[in-house]
Amino acid sequence: MEPATYSIILPAYNESARITATLDKILAHATERGWNVEVIVVNDGSSDCTAEIVLEYAKKHATLRLLENPGNRGKGFSVRNGMLHAKGDVLLFSDADLSSPIEEADKLFAAIVEGADIAIGSRWIDSRLQIRRQPLYRRLFGRIFNLALRLVLGLQFKDTQCGFKAFTRRSAQAIFPQQKIERWGFDPELLYLARKFGFTVSEVPVAWSHREGTRIHPLRDGIRMFGELLRVRWYALKGDYVPSNVVSQPL
Repeated sequence: MEPATYSIILPAYNESARITATLDKILAHATERGWNVEVIVVNDGSSDCTAEIVLEYAKKHATLRLLENPGNRGKGFSVRNGMLHAKGDVLLFSDADLSSPIEEADKLFAAIVEGADIAIGSRWIDSRLQIRRQPLYRRLFGRIFNLALRLVLGLQFKDTQCGFKAFTRRSAQAIFPQQKIERWGFDPELLYLARKFGFTVSEVPVAWSHREGTRIHPLRDGIRMFGELLRVRWYALKGDYVPSNVVSQPL
């Protein structure tokens, strides 16, 4: 059996200050592990020089490519765009700030080798792995949101919002064409679809560190995310989520 190929998707919005360091770390670890890897940076309408930096970097690294969103569409749109263009056997998306170090991908990939269709990083299964914890108000927001998604969608995961998730190609091709939420509330939708379509999900404790400069606003985005949970429930009631019998191809 040939070794698996990997796709790593990085949604990026105004990441010029740290994208080079992030790419250096990812490619160094991929080389160390001997991965056959592609890295896809999805530029979400950045107003800084993120795209130019990635394009320059790609001239020296053939494993890297840049995708451009049609303007600023949100993290969910960016992840879906990257996933639908990815060519790997195993597809991982990660926050561009590497809040979970890229070395933690080994744990997610191991869970998939052991039989999971999807492996999601969790900050709360073992909170001792948190290098730098979130501020108290963000932890409180996370707890309230977790309770809401249990009530609205019936999801029992400890942490749906960690931006570190890996998918087999089969599960990604079933789920991402069905994804409708384009901003912060897309993670619960992915996990709801995974359960609906019968995929196994492994929640894996990972190291994680809070990074300054997060763009999520607890009150404004919290209200929006709760509304997106209701939208997922409404889409499901309408029968909008229908698994395709045809394996989708990259856009």
